[in-house]
Amino acid sequence: MKKLSQLAALVPGAEVVGVDKEITSIQHDSRKVEQGTLFVAIPGVHVDGHTFIPQAVKSGAVAVLTTRKDAEVPEGIAKLVVPELQPALDAMVPYFHDYPARSMRVIGITGTNGKTTTSYLTRAILRHAGKKVGLIGTIQIMIEDEVLPIHNTTPDVVELQNTLALMKAKGMDYVVMEVSSHALDQNRVAGIEFDTAVFTNLTQDHLDYHKTMENYKLAKAKLFEHVSEAGAKQGKTAVVNIDDAAGQTMLEHAACAHLTYGIHAENADLRATDIDVRADGAHFTLNHSAFGKMQLALHITGIFNVYNVMSAVGAALAEHIAPEHIRAVLESFTAVPGRFELVKGGQDFAVIVDYAHTPDGVENVLKTAREIAKRKIIAVFGCGGDRDRTKRPIMGRLAAELADVVIATSDNPRSEDPNFILSEVEAGVKEKIGSKHHELIPDRHEAIFRAIELAETDDIVVILGKGHEDYQILKDKTIHFDDREQARAAIAKKLGKENA
Repeated sequence: MKKLSQLAALVPGAEVVGVDKEITSIQHDSRKVEQGTLFVAIPGVHVDGHTFIPQAVKSGAVAVLTTRKDAEVPEGIAKLVVPELQPALDAMVPYFHDYPARSMRVIGITGTNGKTTTSYLTRAILRHAGKKVGLIGTIQIMIEDEVLPIHNTTPDVVELQNTLALMKAKGMDYVVMEVSSHALDQNRVAGIEFDTAVFTNLTQDHLDYHKTMENYKLAKAKLFEHVSEAGAKQGKTAVVNIDDAAGQTMLEHAACAHLTYGIHAENADLRATDIDVRADGAHFTLNHSAFGKMQLALHITGIFNVYNVMSAVGAALAEHIAPEHIRAVLESFTAVPGRFELVKGGQDFAVIVDYAHTPDGVENVLKTAREIAKRKIIAVFGCGGDRDRTKRPIMGRLAAELADVVIATSDNPRSEDPNFILSEVEAGVKEKIGSKHHELIPDRHEAIFRAIELAETDDIVVILGKGHEDYQILKDKTIHFDDREQARAAIAKKLGKENA
């Protein structure tokens, strides 16, 4: 617990109006308020948090954090008035929880692609070494085996610090975090002391927000500035893919120990050689001074997964995890939900669901499919609405170039017209499709069923864009939609027809 006056002391110009209250929690969601809460009234574009003050007070809030000195509050309720809300939260919330990240080792993973697989691999290696691990990822939050839902790749400072405090209370040794460029740019990671920072790669994404690739790159680089800051813990390391051109920028922003990795860079500290990508997995040799040569036979495939493995191994080495734990996990690891995930329903062709939603992601997955394909590749993909439009023709062009059959469909159209999105995708498809078969099917359900219908023995159907997600965001609603469920239903229908 902290007093309002203690919180106010952290923020220049802050003022307590009313009685100096004891605070038991900080919340900006009125539904999560309990007795003793400091309720954060956030003025939004569509919803003003001040309108929820009565509801918050009814649920037990004893004070309101606001920028408005004239904000109306019920009698007996204190106000903590600050000049700006976000800097105030950045200072207050970590302090309120006694800086939980200082009590655990924190591994932050950033990059356009590969964060999720890297985080799951890193978590598995740490747990094999006997560590208690919390995971904050795209798919879910995990405290050991306990699963909590997540709404953003990196939650805002209030949710994130609440989660870290819970992890600390449950005795976690480590926190493995996916850290998005938005989170870094918006400083959602305020108050977190990172111990190891990992950079996977940088390809086009989120330019609707960052505007330029340079801005996007510099946002990622902020993680390496964070890991370089002096703190309560020792042994800070930047783990960086130096095959990626942006890796040099990350190293320049990292005033701490460096551990580099790559396939092509001969000077990399950790290097993969003798790579053999197969349908049933990838075989290669890892080279590092800690263990010399480690020959591996993995159950995951694709060059991109070789890089993901090196990211996780780099993080483990930075945290001084013994090689035997690394090897044991790598050779038993199978897949992350929605990441090159095989959907099996007794069919004689392969169906793969993958989260790839960037040009580079689409290219990686389709090239991997090509490496293992015996016959044709059928690609089903779309592009999200209200997001970077420039990547739509690029993804269309890549799909047309790398697949044999292209079915363009909706992803999460959001407020945009699905047909308009498809028209922009189609512009890229037409550049490369030639005489190959392609269709535009706005309804994603119909598109997946059509792809399965077209599939023949030894073909590969690749369904891209949504991966682990079990919803689709339309203009006026969000519906349940899972590519894997749809694929299984389509397979069952096809086999039923064939057996009839």
